[in-house]
Amino acid sequence: MEVLVLGPGCKKCVLTYNAINKVAEETGVDVSIRKVEDIVEIMKYNVMSTPAVVVDGEVKVKGHVPSEAEIKQILGV
Repeated sequence: MEVLVLGPGCKKCVLTYNAINKVAEETGVDVSIRKVEDIVEIMKYNVMSTPAVVVDGEVKVKGHVPSEAEIKQILGV
């Protein structure tokens, strides 16, 4: 599973990345997490508010830092 965290590198984007990484490690789910800070690449997903989370090409979260429960649901654990 590929997870992208879209955002310009703001505090909320970093918190989102770290939270997803933590949940993935705790649950043992096989996931590739990547931060995307390039505005042109972010715009390809029609995201206007960050942070946003994309799982396997589908936008799952935009505009807020997801909770651990929300991340587990997104990752299917």
